[in-house]
Amino acid sequence: MIYTSAQDWLNAPNKRVVLFAMSGLGKTHISNLLRDGGDWFHYSIDYRIGTRYMGEYIADNAKREAMKVPFLRDLLMSDSIYIGSNISFHNLAPVSAYLGKPGDPARGGMPIDEYRKRQDQFRRAEMAALLDTGYFIDRAIDLYGYPHFVCDTGGSICEWVDPEDPNDPIMAELSKHALLVWIKGDEAHTQELIRRFDKAPKPMAYQPEFLTRVWDQYLSENNIEPDDVDPNAFIRWTYAQALAHRQPRYQMMADRWGLTIDAHDLMADASPANFDALIARALDQKRP
Repeated sequence: MIYTSAQDWLNAPNKRVVLFAMSGLGKTHISNLLRDGGDWFHYSIDYRIGTRYMGEYIADNAKREAMKVPFLRDLLMSDSIYIGSNISFHNLAPVSAYLGKPGDPARGGMPIDEYRKRQDQFRRAEMAALLDTGYFIDRAIDLYGYPHFVCDTGGSICEWVDPEDPNDPIMAELSKHALLVWIKGDEAHTQELIRRFDKAPKPMAYQPEFLTRVWDQYLSENNIEPDDVDPNAFIRWTYAQALAHRQPRYQMMADRWGLTIDAHDLMADASPANFDALIARALDQKRP
């Protein structure tokens, strides 16, 4: 790790962290607080995915729908209108909308083959965005003069790395540049995340092997064909399994590559000072 002790961290002129956790446990919230303090650069992986690596896919998908409307088709074909996504740190809906859900098209789903294709596009985009972290650390200092750096990763980071491999290319690259920090939730957090997701299910990215397993299992248990799947019912059914699938992967990532801080401790006093103190304490606990 690039910081070896609490004192090393607290005295560092350039603090650099990569936060990972399930969505909803405070990664973006604390990243925003650090940025608002004035001396932290906030690198959002999801924002980078949407603006650099998937922007064309997203815009083309919107154009494809617009081309079905004769009035809009005529305007697009004559270059009279422009269609693009309005992605921001606070609005990443275009990425989620493009990723979509598998199942019955009449209920907002898409064929599983198209869904798998978009999942693969997202996988490659997220891996590339993660590997851009070192570039943005240098950019934050050289271009903007920010001394500190926080990388706010997506919840699916654990799907694309092998946390048991000490030579995993993504984890090895990230750990060269920054301190990896897992924000760990407990069973109460898990139940709250499930409750929120059940109320408003949203697209997710899955490891290909996990997706194949849960998709085949869902079809078998419900005795239905792919085109009859209710998209929201499927992703609700899958969500709790996804949490259980990801938890040990996060744990291995933290054990091998970084630190763990408790989500309750982080959010009980969500402030830059408390964040510094939690990192310092975790560093001292990690020392042999």
